[in-house]
Amino acid sequence: MHYMTPEYKMVGFKNYAKLLASRDFSQALSNTLVFCVFSAVFSIALGLGMALLLEKKFKGKSFFSGLVFSPWITPTVAVSLVWMWIYDADHGMANAVLHLFSLPGLKWVGSSKTAMLSVIIVTVWKSIGYNAILYLAALEKVPRSLYEAASLDRASKWGTFLRVTLPGISPTTFFLAVISTINGLQAYDQIQVLTQGGPAGSTRTLLYLYYQLGFQQYKMGQAASAAVVLMLAIAVLSALQWALSKRAVSYR
Repeated sequence: MHYMTPEYKMVGFKNYAKLLASRDFSQALSNTLVFCVFSAVFSIALGLGMALLLEKKFKGKSFFSGLVFSPWITPTVAVSLVWMWIYDADHGMANAVLHLFSLPGLKWVGSSKTAMLSVIIVTVWKSIGYNAILYLAALEKVPRSLYEAASLDRASKWGTFLRVTLPGISPTTFFLAVISTINGLQAYDQIQVLTQGGPAGSTRTLLYLYYQLGFQQYKMGQAASAAVVLMLAIAVLSALQWALSKRAVSYR
């Protein structure tokens, strides 16, 4: 029994050329960089701030710690659905808070000017608890002798934080920077629920572009190219972070 061998036409790098030349790709690349940088920076900074607060002893600390960590263990889809209600332009809590301060309401996910900000807020809010828990563990491992030495040298609180605390927790900061960047590049659920990549592509990231090309437009060749570009972006950013870690991270 003979089978007909299908004829394949090699396209070489044509799919990559089409992808790189498209406006959607350049916009998605820009959106991805903005989303990754701002979501990573603010989630790490606010996570550290929360950890410094939780490090102190106060009544209800355990309850508050669990409350802060709860968004991380909540499915992203569920979190995003709640925030959809918060962002509602007519009856949402976000605009209600703005009105309390006599500020005009925003369209949030309905405007290309604020949609990316809205997605970043949800992503940061969900990540703060996880980052705070890791920072709490890191803060406990900083040698107390270093703080005592700083006290003897009459260092200010800010000086002690910069010269003792930050170097002591730098491995955790590096780990969170890598994880936050990778999570940002792979973000999908919150974008799908909140904006579907819009309005006007303002929240379309590389991963969401891959989804649209492959599963909405059925351009499998370009979708595969987008996946390869995304993989390379993860590899390059991880390599850059590893290179920077040699100068900024202290494992002592």
